[in-house]
Amino acid sequence: MTELRRLGSTDLKIAPLVLGGNVFGWTADRAASFAVLDAFVAGGGTMIDTADVYSAWADGHRGGESETMIGEWLAQGGKRDRVLIATKVGMLPGEGGEKLAPARIAAAAEASLKRLGTDRIDLYFAHQDDDSVPQDAVLEAFGRLVDAGKVRVIGASNFHAGRLKSANDAALAAHLPRYHVLQPEYNLLSREKFEGELQDYCVAENIGVTPYYGLASGFLTGKYRSTADLGQSVRGGRMGDLLEGKGKVVLAAMDSVAAETRASLAQIALAWLMAQPGVTAPIASATSAAQIEDLLPAMDLTLTPDQRERLTDAGV
Repeated sequence: MTELRRLGSTDLKIAPLVLGGNVFGWTADRAASFAVLDAFVAGGGTMIDTADVYSAWADGHRGGESETMIGEWLAQGGKRDRVLIATKVGMLPGEGGEKLAPARIAAAAEASLKRLGTDRIDLYFAHQDDDSVPQDAVLEAFGRLVDAGKVRVIGASNFHAGRLKSANDAALAAHLPRYHVLQPEYNLLSREKFEGELQDYCVAENIGVTPYYGLASGFLTGKYRSTADLGQSVRGGRMGDLLEGKGKVVLAAMDSVAAETRASLAQIALAWLMAQPGVTAPIASATSAAQIEDLLPAMDLTLTPDQRERLTDAGV
C-alpha cells in the first residue's frame, strides 16, 4: 500500500500523486471523468485538484464545469470521505469582483461548494497573486472561511518567493491563516519558476508543494517526438518549442531510465518530481482509466540517486 505523505505542516495526509481535474467536463465527458475518478481512488489516490475557472477557456464554457462534474461524481454516495478536494479562486471573475477581492473570495467559495455538493473545501488556493488587494485583507477573507468550517487549509498557486514570504509574514503578524501549500509550475523541463529561492523557502518553512504541469502537458509521456506528432491533441501546438529546446535531450535520458526500470516515461517524470526537496505530490490529469492506470505506479517507483541525477542534468 502506498505510504501517505503529510502535506506540509497541516494535518492533511495524501498519496504522492494528485489527480488534476482540469479535463473534467472539457476533454473528458461524464463517462470518462467518472471512470478516471473511480480508477484513481481504487488505485490509492486521495486528493483531487480543480478550480472554479476550469474550463472557461473552452468554447461555450463559463467555468465551473470541472467542479460540477466532480460534484456529480461525489453525489453517487460514500465518496466524499474517501477523497480530499482542492480548488481555487482568483482567475474566474464574478460575484464580488475579480481575482482576490475579499468579496470575490467569499462568493466564489460558496459557488464552488454548491457545484461540488459539499460542505467543505479541504484545500483552497489563491489561484494567482493579486497585488491590488492588501495581503492581510486576502488572508482575512480566507480566515473567515476557515472559521466557518468551509475551508480547512489555504494554499497559494503561481506566487513568487517574495510574495509568498510577505503573505505568510503578514499572517503571522495578524494571527491569520497562512499559506501552508504552494502549487507552482514544475517539471523536468520547467524548473526555473520553482527551483532556487522559492523551493528553499518552502523547504525551510515546511510548506507542502503540489506542482502542476508535472508531465509538461503530456510532452514527458513521450507522445511528442517529432513535428509530425504535434497534431495528436489540442495541446500539441504548444509542444514545438519543447522539441526545439531541451526536450529531446530529456526524453533521451528518460528513455535510458525506462530501459533500466521498465517504467513508463510518465511514471519516471512523476517519480522524479516526487523525489525533489519540498515536493509532496505532483499533479497529473488523465482522460481515461487506462491513462490513470499508467500514472499510478509512479507512487511506488523509487529512482536511484544516479537515475535522478541523470534526469536532472538532462534538463539543465
